Amino acid sequence: MQTAGTRPVAVFIRHGQSEWNRTDRFTGWTDIDLNPAGVEEAAAAGRRLAAAGFAFDEVHVSVLGRTRHTAETLLAAGGWAGVPIHASWRLNERHYGALQGMVKQEIFAAWGEEKSRRWWRGYHEPPPALADEDPRHPRHDPRYRDLDPALLPATESLRDCQRRALPYWNEVLLPGIAAGRRLLVVSHGNTLRGLVMHLDGISAADMEHVEIPSGMPLVYRFSADMRIACREWLA
Repeated sequence: MQTAGTRPVAVFIRHGQSEWNRTDRFTGWTDIDLNPAGVEEAAAAGRRLAAAGFAFDEVHVSVLGRTRHTAETLLAAGGWAGVPIHASWRLNERHYGALQGMVKQEIFAAWGEEKSRRWWRGYHEPPPALADEDPRHPRHDPRYRDLDPALLPATESLRDCQRRALPYWNEVLLPGIAAGRRLLVVSHGNTLRGLVMHLDGISAADMEHVEIPSGMPLVYRFSADMRIACREWLA
């Protein structure tokens, strides 16, 4: 097994399982915590990373609690006390609009299976948007009160989610890696799919078949000129 080594490195990980993940309920920006299985996934990831020789200078999470819980559990299990954690809404999960809180069977019944699958597996087409007065709309969440309301999504396609996350990659994460800081990024399935699509040059059609499993670290190593030298799942 390779260790962290001396090359610039970043580790991406999808948060551990939540109860809504387990029951196929669309979560999006709904703040659902980890279930016991998700906590163990995070702890196991920390132990694997520590055994492989990794250490971190900073951690980046979304505003949603399941990523912070994953990060804190992982850091404790790996023995990395005191590593600073930075949160950004740009690392939030894709906003699923009117699908949030619904299970797949309900969505199929309301809109049909073919259209529904295009919404959640495709790249371009967003689900139906939330109305401004819908309590699920992020404009009603005090955590986003300081953001321009025009930035807050009522729904997102994977393309929208990717466009929202890429400024954080280009302006915060990539410069940090280039400066030699060892970064752990704890985010969500679709947000990480968008970043992986960008980093690996995956087409929109091929991206439909790419999954990001929960709790499994994805390691990117970079050359001195910040080209991707290799990538590996730390299974």
